[in-house]
Formats: sequence, structure tokens, C-alpha cells
Amino acid sequence: MNAPTDDNTPAKPSNFLRGIIDRDLEQGTYASRRWAGSPGDAAHHEQGQPDPAKIRTRFPPEPNGYLHVGHAKSICLNFGLARDYGGVCHMRFDDTNPEKEEQEYVDAILDAVKWLGFGWGSNFNGQAQSHLYYASNYFDHMYRAAEYLIEAGLAYVDEQTPEEMRANRGDFSTPGKDSPFRSRTPQENLARFREMRDGQHPDGSMVLRAKIDMAAPNINMRDPAIYRIRRATHHNTGDKWCIYPMYTFAHPIEDALEQITHSICTLEFEDQRPFYDWLVDRLAEGGLLKQPTPRQHEFARLNLTYVITSKRKLKQLVDEKVVEGWDDPRMPTIVGLRRRGYTPEAIQLFCERIGVSKSDSWIDYSTLDIALRDDLEHKAHRGMAVLDPVKLVLSNWDEVMGAGHLEPCSLPALPHPPEGMPEPAHRAFTIGKEVWIEREDFEEVPPKGYKRLFPGNKVRLKGGYVIECTGCVKDAEGKVTEVLATVVPDTKSGTPGADSVKVKAAITWVGVADGVAAEVRLYDRLFTDAQPDAGGKDFLASLNPDSKKVVTAYVEPSLAQAQPDQKFQFERFGYFVADRKDHTSVKPVFNKITGLKDGNWAK
Repeated sequence: MNAPTDDNTPAKPSNFLRGIIDRDLEQGTYASRRWAGSPGDAAHHEQGQPDPAKIRTRFPPEPNGYLHVGHAKSICLNFGLARDYGGVCHMRFDDTNPEKEEQEYVDAILDAVKWLGFGWGSNFNGQAQSHLYYASNYFDHMYRAAEYLIEAGLAYVDEQTPEEMRANRGDFSTPGKDSPFRSRTPQENLARFREMRDGQHPDGSMVLRAKIDMAAPNINMRDPAIYRIRRATHHNTGDKWCIYPMYTFAHPIEDALEQITHSICTLEFEDQRPFYDWLVDRLAEGGLLKQPTPRQHEFARLNLTYVITSKRKLKQLVDEKVVEGWDDPRMPTIVGLRRRGYTPEAIQLFCERIGVSKSDSWIDYSTLDIALRDDLEHKAHRGMAVLDPVKLVLSNWDEVMGAGHLEPCSLPALPHPPEGMPEPAHRAFTIGKEVWIEREDFEEVPPKGYKRLFPGNKVRLKGGYVIECTGCVKDAEGKVTEVLATVVPDTKSGTPGADSVKVKAAITWVGVADGVAAEVRLYDRLFTDAQPDAGGKDFLASLNPDSKKVVTAYVEPSLAQAQPDQKFQFERFGYFVADRKDHTSVKPVFNKITGLKDGNWAK
């Protein structure tokens, strides 16, 4: 079954998560949990007012770094499912580790989600409501939950060293050993836990552990730690707490308090699901959470070739100045993709195309570029740029056209605009005696099959005239400094004589008189290895030395008027964007997004 759609919206592709949601909606699994009010507020549980949201999902990043393309998949999935089913997706920060979390990351994450095209607001009975939440807002409730587990004999304070706990945990073939502190009475554990809360013990000297089963086959169920001592200022709660809940303890409670119906996460959390269920069920039995409690569902994370998504390794690239910051256009961060020139629509299209499954697999990077090309093909205005310029001199120009004459030319800004879109104005430029051409468009001794400029051959300057090559000028080292040609009169594109001379090639060019110098940053993949950190490899060993090249190019005058973040197709080269930070009309700066095809990276 597919998600419901209106008459004008195509049905979304089916996947196992949509199947789960369809089943739960059909069975009314979470109907009794649809309430109005603010999650975490006990009073709203008693109001009994139906909430129009059919499902509730959540996107729960930890604010300890910048989001990357893998997070984009999760964002599109969680917010997209809520949108498609008339539900709500909560934007929630799992901020339980104050040592690594900063407000900078909070702000960057919110900005990234908005840029991707999603929001966290809803409207109920004419009242706008924000669904922006923080785990730290629930610390009081989490603390009460911990005390309840202690009082119920389901948690204890352990004073073993980390090394002792690790040794006594066992492994997949050896059961764990009970901690010598496991048999304390609830009263003793409660007193010790309150001492932890009151700052009477040093960091790392003890933890609160759930009391489950040290012989459990799933090691995650062998009395996992749920609270630890950390003296660190929290970005949201300041110095109120010196103990903080573990993520695996906090996350299920947040889901339950926020009435999440479908807690969707990646496969690495699959082994944590038994503890998730154990915790919410025990707290529901104690009256601290409402039934029915949410359930966790896992999907395969995004594995994209030529990319790393480890936050630690991405931070290493930044700290060691391998790249120029989190928004370096070679980075797989959302801010990096944005600065590179990828569009929100392209990323959403990419995520939709790769689908959702429970099986790990690798997605080739070209899939992302194909989505980008499909998005920009009918949106990005065209323009000519010369990236490796050499001057072409039309030696008979003054005689045929008049000394100093500049002939106006034009080409469509968008050759095939989408249906219903007004055709944009043509772009205008001029041709004169001197123009810039690509160095590779001239060969003094042409190889077999070469159709561009060589002595005696004719080509068309795109949008301009047919010209005939007569030779070249070289410097003392034999490098070509000028290409010489003559213009063929009455062959201008768009005129009756345009077809009077047949040529086998048309080349791009920029007039010397009105061309504008621009900095063009030619970005490529950051790694040469498709799986740069697989199997414990040193990912730095496969850095691509050609991942960034900077050239001084010449662009046609229409491109000089580009606004920051505006995308273009540079004819013959691919898609480029005016850099959102550095581009100005005085000093144009363009980043290469991707070529017109995969080129050297094609399989």
C-alpha cells in the first residue's frame, strides 16, 4: 500500500516503513495517544482532545557537529513521512553530552533542516505550535525515572572502574559477571545516586546502571549504564546538573513523552532496540509514561562512495586544515553541499530515488550528481566561460566589419524552459576582433578525428560567425600565445547566411571587449578510493590531490551579474554556482558543482 495522496500528487514508492505505518493506522495502534498540548506536560495527557496528526516522527541529532549527507537521508525520511501522512515531525536535539555540544551546532542544524525544505511547526484549532524540543528540557523527568528504577530494584550505582566494568562485561562467547555493587539495596543505591547528583563524587568514579541480565546474549542488555557524572556546562541548562543521562536512556523517554508513534533510526541501533523496549515498558508499568509506548524501527544508513560520514573524521579534516572549514565545497556536510551548489530539490530527489531498506549497500556518488543534473537541466541559465584561455585574433575583422566594431550577439538563457514557465530573456554579448577560446580548441597538428581549430579548418563561434584558422603565434618556449583566424562574412548565427558555410564543430568563446575575468574553483571528489575508510584504512592516504584547482577564467557578461548562490550551466563544462560567500559583481567567484556527465569517475 502506498501513502495517501491527493489527485495531483503521484503516489510515493512503497517501502517497509510505509507498510508499518499503513498497518498501524489501519489498526488504530496509536489513536489513543493523539493529544493536543505540549509534549512533556503531564496535564495535556488528560485533556482527551484529538490531535489531527496521524503519525509523529522525529529527527533527533546530537548537536556535536555539522550535519552531513547521511543526516539528509534521515531528515528527508522523517519529515517526508510526516508530511505524506498528514502527521508531524519533531525537531529534537539529543543534547545529553555537554562536553561536545555547542550552540554553534544547534544553530547550524536548524539552518540545514530549513534549507532542505522542512519545518517543525503545525497548526491545531487555529493555534500555531512549534515542535522544536531538547532532551535537556526533560532532565527532571529523566531523573525521576532513574529514581523510580532504583526504587523498583531495576537500577543500581556501580563503583567499578571503567576497566573493571569492561572486563566483567564479557563478550559474545562469554557471559558477563555481576558487579560487586549489584546486590545493594534500593535504599543504598538511592542515597548513592543522590550523592552523585549533589556533586559529592568525582567524574568517572561511579555510574548508574540498569539491572537487567549480565548473561544476556545481547551485550547491550548486560546492565547498561544510564547515568554518569560529568562536570560540564551545558549549552541549555548551564551548571544545574553534574550528572547526565546516557543517550540510550534518554532517547526512549523523549520519544515517549513527545508521543512519537514511529521512532525511526539507522541499523546500528538495532541491537539497542531491546533496551529501548525494556525501558519504556518498565517506566509505563510505573506510571511514568503513557501506553501505548513508541516502538523503534531501523533502516539502512546511507553509504555513499568517495565520502566519509564519521563526525570524528570530518572534524579531523577541518582541524588539520585538509579542507577549508565545515562548509568547504568538498565536504559531505549539508553546509558543504550547499556551498558546492547542490540544491535542496536535488538532495530530496536523490533520497527518494535511493529508497529505504533494511539491507546495507553502497550508493555510487554519481547518483547524487544525476539528481542534481535532473533538477538543474531546466532551471539553470546557460552561459559561456573559457577556463583555459588563449587569445584568438580575427586578422581580417577591421577590413570586413570595420575598425573597432563590436557585433551584438545573443543566445537563449534557457533553451528549453519547463512548461508553463515564461521564456527568459536572451543573454547578450558582443564579438570583436579578439576573443578568448579554450586552449584545447586549437591544434597546430591535429590528431585524427579532431574537428576544431587547426590551420585551414573552419568552425563556428557559437552564437557568432564562422571563422577559418590560419595559424598561430608562439613564444620562445614554443607555447601558443595567439591563434590566428579570419572571419567569414555574412555567416552570423540567426541570419539568412548562417547555413551558407557548413562546419563540423562549434566552439564556445568569450569576447575580449566585454568578457569578465572570474575566479573559478574546479572542485572534484575529495577521495580517490570509493570506500576511503572501509576496513580500518587510513582515509587520509586516499585524499585526491586534484580535488580543488583554481583558475582565472573569462565569462560572458551575463554571468558577471550573477547573485551569490545562483546556479548556471557553463556550456560544455557542467554546472557551476556563484559562491555564496566570496562572489561579488566586482570579483566573480564560481564553484564547479558537477560536470555534464561523470567523466573520469564513470564505471
